[in-house]
Amino acid sequence: MSVNKEIKRVTTHSLQAMKVRGEKIAMLTAYDYSMAAIVDDAGIDVILVGDSASNVMAGHETTLPITLDQMIYHASSVVRAAKRALVVVDLPFGSYQGNSKEALNSAIRIMKESGAHAVKIEGGVEIAESVSRILTAGIPVMGHLGLTPQSIYKFGTYSVRAKEEAEAQKLKEDVLKLQELGCFSVVLEKIPAALAREVSSTVQIPIIGIGAGNGCDGQVLVIHDMLGINKGFRPRFLRQYASLYDVMNEAVQHYVSDVKAQEFPSDKEQY
Repeated sequence: MSVNKEIKRVTTHSLQAMKVRGEKIAMLTAYDYSMAAIVDDAGIDVILVGDSASNVMAGHETTLPITLDQMIYHASSVVRAAKRALVVVDLPFGSYQGNSKEALNSAIRIMKESGAHAVKIEGGVEIAESVSRILTAGIPVMGHLGLTPQSIYKFGTYSVRAKEEAEAQKLKEDVLKLQELGCFSVVLEKIPAALAREVSSTVQIPIIGIGAGNGCDGQVLVIHDMLGINKGFRPRFLRQYASLYDVMNEAVQHYVSDVKAQEFPSDKEQY
């Protein structure tokens, strides 16, 4: 079902207003024009051009290999399609850590070259200087805490984060710090639902969850996961809304057999 054609762009201010009135925020990833057009027309609030493109678009095992140039390419494609959604782009690994000047330059390149509306950055207190510098330039920043995939080699596992009291306490402090710096929202990934609910209720900015329970102000999933284009990836937090791998596979098989049997193209399908 398409949304009302009187299109009003979702902004960071819109998301804040949604939190205040208790309306949940719907967010999905997209990495190309065609998929972004579908997602935007369906009424999504936020499109994340995630560094998960490294996995689902390029076939890498982690998000680490994707470059800033590649992120800008994906983001540009998405922005051309998005008429309503707020488009947020991940700063990829190596484009902001340890050097706030480089972080600012990376964020500026994304905004100028892709036309996106905001950037997302992983980490808490340790990247405060980078976050602050980007915000000072007038670029909206979304935070990302909990399981931060760019730090996967430090964690050594994709299991649930912040189950222990010390890590939970640090996460709470990090969220407050990101809010204090001026982040407009924070993604919490794969943490206990009770902790995410507590955080959502104690901060003013919208908290978006992925594997963080229903107490968050919104939810995000990777589009290839929720559409069932990825075969075999079924973590507990994922609800698969379609099984497109099977549908697409069957369609391709049908096409192959029609070509082999000389049933395509027919007389009506030629000039």
